[in-house]
Amino acid sequence: MLSVVCIGETMAMLTPTHQVPLAEATELFYGVGGAESNVAMGLAAMGVAAHWVGRVGDDGFGTRILNDLSSHDVGVSGVERDDTRATGLYVKIPASSQSDSEESSVLYYRHGSAASAMSPAMLDNPAVATLLDQAALIHLSGITAALSPDCRALLAGILALPRNGRLVSFDVNWRGALWAQEDESILRTLANQSDVVLVGADEAIAAFGTNDEAELRAMLPDPAVIVLKNAHTSAIALMRDGGRVEVPSLSVSVLEPVGAGDAFAAGYLSGMLFGLDQRSSLRRGHLSAAATLTVPGDRGPLPSTEVLEKILACSEADWAATHVAPGRIDSPVLTGALP
Repeated sequence: MLSVVCIGETMAMLTPTHQVPLAEATELFYGVGGAESNVAMGLAAMGVAAHWVGRVGDDGFGTRILNDLSSHDVGVSGVERDDTRATGLYVKIPASSQSDSEESSVLYYRHGSAASAMSPAMLDNPAVATLLDQAALIHLSGITAALSPDCRALLAGILALPRNGRLVSFDVNWRGALWAQEDESILRTLANQSDVVLVGADEAIAAFGTNDEAELRAMLPDPAVIVLKNAHTSAIALMRDGGRVEVPSLSVSVLEPVGAGDAFAAGYLSGMLFGLDQRSSLRRGHLSAAATLTVPGDRGPLPSTEVLEKILACSEADWAATHVAPGRIDSPVLTGALP
């Protein structure tokens, strides 16, 4: 089975129930979340042997994270526990009628977290070294690069390792608050040393100063492919040899936008690992993102293999006519609700 290692920070997550403002909440839903572990869980659900590598505190939050990932068939043998630093925490505040914003917001409590102490020393951990040696793909994120100088050094160390047939993917995952006091040009260096770069059009402007396709390829000449995501419009694969493949986004009845980017990454990367062409891999990314957009959590289940294959193989006209809603995909190539 193909093996993928996703490296980064996973945090405990709290959010008020019943869509009430945080100041008035009497209960908080307790879960976990992290970009790289979300991708790992998505890949595991798609039949990939996925592993998450990171650091958590020797506390209840850390134990909850390990238990949750394990329950989603994600390997955690490369996770280090820190008995002096705490597990990071974030609070997701849902949008409400009493809020000035129509979008949810997030409060982070991660300064000095166990994950911020990730460093190149992790590469000497036998469990981590074994996972990396056996991986077909290593997945990294710009979030990790912003956590600390040691975290940046870890990513640089991973990118400097001999590939030996492995691929390294890098999701820019721009977080403006994390880069406020940092040199964001680091992202350009890390991205250019990767084989696959995923970046949203809005993120590209913030991180690289442009989302123009030609300028991005000139700025990042080395990756085999750059996937430029245009939110509700399309996703575009820009190949190193000048090739270009664009796949329109699906029509979706959106319930909750959080997690869609990670779901797209899992879908797209699984397509590449399974040997699909760029168009099919992008479609798989769109389907995975759409499934997540229609559920309240960070991950939505993909349709059955039979349904998935029909949609991946459909014509451009049938793809454009496909609509994804909670629990249902309506398409000319399908009949009825999701199994």
